[in-house]
Amino acid sequence: MISGSSAATEEKMESYSESYKAAGVDVTAGYKAVELMKAHVARTVTNGVLSGIGGFGGLFELDLTGIEKPVLVSGTDGVGTKIKLAFLMDKHDTVGIDCVAMCVNDIICCGAKPQFFLDYIACGKNQPEKIAQIVAGVAEGCVRAGCALIGGETAEHPGLMPEDEYDLAGFSVGVVDKSKILDPSQQKPGDALIAIASSGVHSNGFSLVRKVFAINEQNLMRHQSDLGSTLGETLLTPTRIYVKPVLSLIDAVKVKSLSHITGGGFYENIPRSLPKGITAKIDRSAVDVLPIFDLIAKTGKIPERDMFNTFNMGVGMIACVDKNDADKAIETLTAAGEKAYVIGELVSGDESVIIS
Repeated sequence: MISGSSAATEEKMESYSESYKAAGVDVTAGYKAVELMKAHVARTVTNGVLSGIGGFGGLFELDLTGIEKPVLVSGTDGVGTKIKLAFLMDKHDTVGIDCVAMCVNDIICCGAKPQFFLDYIACGKNQPEKIAQIVAGVAEGCVRAGCALIGGETAEHPGLMPEDEYDLAGFSVGVVDKSKILDPSQQKPGDALIAIASSGVHSNGFSLVRKVFAINEQNLMRHQSDLGSTLGETLLTPTRIYVKPVLSLIDAVKVKSLSHITGGGFYENIPRSLPKGITAKIDRSAVDVLPIFDLIAKTGKIPERDMFNTFNMGVGMIACVDKNDADKAIETLTAAGEKAYVIGELVSGDESVIIS
């Protein structure tokens, strides 16, 4: 998305520089991109939005009804090397969902509700139709997360990036009442760990994925019977956004912690929400591993320990609740359209994670 001086609307197209265009930057392409993305941005408007696109900053008024001590929670991330698959498949309307997901799924781990999102697109050449496709994905992600897309930036980098390539990053802000911030220190042995299924590889580990499959256009288009689709379609499946289901879960039961299973898999992300002296004991037989991970492990001859230390393995989020709340937690998540199940429990110990 484009904001600031580069976001002049079509009605204000007095800005033009033949010299800048000769250097590789066509500002008029930016104006066209803004016009093409307006309908997508409009889908994300919520009651707090006070400004349209095109200003120097996005304005958002927080609704603090029922919140005694508001705390802002921020998150920023990108899509990573998964974006290379979008280039090869010439499909650009889903990576924006990934970008939003990687930010808002982190924010909800504090118990916060995402309020707004901003994106940043760096490209070798501004191709308005392609930029609009990217923003369409960002907008879809915002709709799924219930937050507004209130600004962003598209920057042409001629000579720095190939003309057909781009990179995408984002930033989101959420709010939570200070008294309702999730507190991992309340966890104790015997608490249940609830897995919430992922939609696939999400947006992590793609440097290894690309190496394993020697990714090229031909490989991506090959149908895989064990996947029920082409390899490219499976790998480009957007990251699942857990905001609305998890907020419903927080309203239904006392959630003690949430772990977003991203890069680093189980071994890196679960410990981020564990207090000292507590170990997460994962029942390996309970993990519903998606076929794509079996294919990655088999093709690349990757040890299981490395798989669980790199990928989500079919589990995008893990919630910790009292064991007496486990059934209700699963019922709540199922009603919200998620696949959820008990994946393990907390035990006393100095190890962070045990998978057995």
